[in-house]
Amino acid sequence: MPYPAQRYQALAPTPGNPARTEAWALLEAARELSQTKAGPREQFLGALRRNWRLWTIFQASLLSPECTMEPGVRGNLLGLANFIDKRSMELLSNQDPGLIDPLININLQIGEGLLAGARAAAAQQAAKPPTQIGLVRETA
Repeated sequence: MPYPAQRYQALAPTPGNPARTEAWALLEAARELSQTKAGPREQFLGALRRNWRLWTIFQASLLSPECTMEPGVRGNLLGLANFIDKRSMELLSNQDPGLIDPLININLQIGEGLLAGARAAAAQQAAKPPTQIGLVRETA
């Protein structure tokens, strides 16, 4: 059965659209984790570290005083980032494919949610001024 994120491989980051870029990064990380979870340890660890690094970037942005995200969503995402930190540490010593599946699913769900939000925002962009949709605040 093909991996669900494979349909997103052609999805490229879009300059000026942080939510789509974040979605692409999450879906790409999910694809890589899925492909390496039962493979050679070095490939798996590389995928795990890249995913962990991505979530560390999100976490730093969410903790920034300049983050304008709604507090409830922000708290939920910080909780997910904390879970990813803990699970990633556990996976460094135990390459159990069952332990990686929750990380893959989180990335897929958040990535697909960001894409849906980006699509909705694009549909309303002409009527409203742009707002922050993504996890990381874009700087000039």
